[in-house]
Amino acid sequence: MTPPGASDTRPPPLPAQEPAPPEPPETHRAAAPAPVPLPEAEGPRDAVTRLRAHGCWYPSADPDGTEAAFICDRGGVPQLWAGPVDGEGVRLLDSSPDPVKEVAWSPDGRWIAYTTVPGGGEHSRVLCVRPDGTGRRLLAGADPDTSAYLGCWARDGSAVAVTLAAPAASRPQRDGLWQPSDPAPAHWTARDGRTTLLGTSAYATGPGGLGTTVHAPGPGGGTPAARTGAGLSAYLIDPDGLASPVLLATEPDAPTLRVCDLTADGRLALLRRGPRGRREAVVRRVVDTATTFTLPVADGDQWIGRFSPDGRTLWLRSDAGREYAALFAVALDADGTALGTRVVAERADSDLDLLTLAHDGRTAVLAWNVRGASELDVVESSARPGAPDTTGPPRPVPLPHEVVTRITAAGAGRLLLALSGSQRRPGVWWAHEGVSLLRTPWSARDEDTVPPGRPPVRPVLSRLTARDGLPLGGWYYRAPGRAPQEPAPCVVHLHGGPEDQERPVFDPLYHELLGRGLDVFAPDVRGSGGHGRSFVDADLGTGRFAALDDVADCAAHAVTAGPADPTRLAVMGRSYGGYLTFASLVWHPDLFRTGVAVCGMSDLLTFFAGTEPWIAESAAHKYGHPERDRELLRTLSPMSRIDALRAPLLAVHGEHDTNVPPGESEQFVRAARERGVPAELLVLRDEGHDFLRAENRRLFRRAAGDWMERHLRPF
Repeated sequence: MTPPGASDTRPPPLPAQEPAPPEPPETHRAAAPAPVPLPEAEGPRDAVTRLRAHGCWYPSADPDGTEAAFICDRGGVPQLWAGPVDGEGVRLLDSSPDPVKEVAWSPDGRWIAYTTVPGGGEHSRVLCVRPDGTGRRLLAGADPDTSAYLGCWARDGSAVAVTLAAPAASRPQRDGLWQPSDPAPAHWTARDGRTTLLGTSAYATGPGGLGTTVHAPGPGGGTPAARTGAGLSAYLIDPDGLASPVLLATEPDAPTLRVCDLTADGRLALLRRGPRGRREAVVRRVVDTATTFTLPVADGDQWIGRFSPDGRTLWLRSDAGREYAALFAVALDADGTALGTRVVAERADSDLDLLTLAHDGRTAVLAWNVRGASELDVVESSARPGAPDTTGPPRPVPLPHEVVTRITAAGAGRLLLALSGSQRRPGVWWAHEGVSLLRTPWSARDEDTVPPGRPPVRPVLSRLTARDGLPLGGWYYRAPGRAPQEPAPCVVHLHGGPEDQERPVFDPLYHELLGRGLDVFAPDVRGSGGHGRSFVDADLGTGRFAALDDVADCAAHAVTAGPADPTRLAVMGRSYGGYLTFASLVWHPDLFRTGVAVCGMSDLLTFFAGTEPWIAESAAHKYGHPERDRELLRTLSPMSRIDALRAPLLAVHGEHDTNVPPGESEQFVRAARERGVPAELLVLRDEGHDFLRAENRRLFRRAAGDWMERHLRPF
């Protein structure tokens, strides 16, 4: 291993590439970035004063597994830290206020690459720093109009893959709202309002039933709400700046593109691309950028698979032709062409949530999503000459908490796992093979999750049936101190995505609401992940009307099974959950006393006009095409029913949110006030679509708690 910070020795650069075919037009390709040295920003070498409620997550280990780089918010914002897995001597590697999103330690131990979001917004950039805090440099994303995303490292550590989004076409602005202007790209995935189910059961998905088609207006129906971009480009970048960037792939107007793995010899690259709900794995030859294999893969974790050490087997987490994601083994020839595909690990009613391969490339670690909680298996594989790799029986690993959020290899026989649970903050655990997991000393203790006196509430999984027969479920949190059958004010909280899933992890917002005597019911309405492909797709097109009915059905279930007080119900959610909050207040105006919508879409057409082009491209499949499904999008937009609004509402938004622009909240609040309905807007400074700064998160929780308490108090 090269000592940290060493610069006089390094692995040989990537092998010279044969001449590639002509590149795509320059307008479709982001220019290759060049590393830019930055001032050192290392923080204290010893841990700062520990906050009681800090979290640690997204670990990445050095080659021998003795040290880990990770994200920690003990300083009030997610920052890059590193330290020994079995010691307290952690150090802050980047003290800048820009939140950190992802971390990857290079295989040769010389660099730590990481992603930040300057100003807390949605435009990210990729940096790297040496493990001792020196040599910090910007690899991609220097232009504020671009975004850069971290991919995998080359196996020898000579380069890191980075995806760069080219600057989008300019968008006009008037009265703080983005206006529809540009036509949607012609190649966008067509949406015609149909819902496609893969399961065996059939159920209605909207007013017109299964497969109802809503036709878009003709050319005279108005301008489309879309904005064009210039595509995503993936490069291999040498952090030392000694070798020129290597272009791996370009996707014009792509919704997503990530380099997940490279073979040891650099011949093949594994890419993840495609819109939400229709992601796919792509094997591409580096020498001529030819695609040799594709397979649909599940949504969720972006790290979809890995090549075996010899590059002749590709391990993938996929739900191709299935209800639930499983472990696939793809046999490849020397040129990357698939010789056969088979399922080697599966569960009947559970998704494969996370897939990690140990450094030996033969040990697969599988995290299964079992009704929202995680179960962990280790599977060993072995190579057979001239035949596909074989796998042994799964070996379960006990977990100390409910949910695994990340698994990474950490030297020979060692793993690092990021865990969350209903009774603790996110933390990192480590283990040798076959040994119980041990909490790293720098992760907060379980007893420090909250101040003494009011422990976290463990939720209860509750099941119900929607009005059209679809099974639903969610987690019910009962406010402490109430008699079992005493009716309580209740907040129905709706997660984002909609492909996200409500899972039993500690949520400071829920803790705030519960401490004020409010119950919380957090359901998974149709469209949520973790319940099979049919459930995820059940809200496509006109199925979204049924998703709005699901919210009302969940509220009714909270009353009968909670028990919640039917006269003191509220609805709240973030992102897509914010959209559902706006929509529920106008579709079910007499059901809820109030609502809090966080970063939600109030008009799907203005959302398409203002969001990032790659987000619009991906969302077109999920919500509808902004030209062909224009009338459907208008009908599904809460602004189209604003006259039905009766309940007071609070809208919350990050000022730098370019995923769902703040104008979405502004226009709904303005329209509510014009109709005499009490409405307020809280805009959080230096935040984007996710609220990452401790002071802003506290402000948000207090504001939401005050609002709910005020409007749900007894008559």
